[in-house]
Amino acid sequence: MYVGTLSFDLLLGDVRSLKEKRSVVRPIVAELQRKYAVSAAEVDHMDLYRRAGIGIAMVSGEAGHLTDVLDRCERLVAGRPEVELLSVRRRFHGEHDD
Repeated sequence: MYVGTLSFDLLLGDVRSLKEKRSVVRPIVAELQRKYAVSAAEVDHMDLYRRAGIGIAMVSGEAGHLTDVLDRCERLVAGRPEVELLSVRRRFHGEHDD
């Protein structure tokens, strides 16, 4: 069994309130969940309206499949024109990790 996570640190474009922030972040989270069957949520910078932290997690029986899906998720978020991807943190836990 393999578990992979991604943490995205995002700078949002022309956003002036937390309500506008939700209207940008929620569709990204929903698309990740729908397209790739990953667990996804806003996890950081909850009180800042121009920053967002999105976390995703996935479990797979194959390391290659997990890596492929995480790569696709990263490309999806990086390709969104309404956000600037500041950083991505990837964690990968395999069956031989202690």
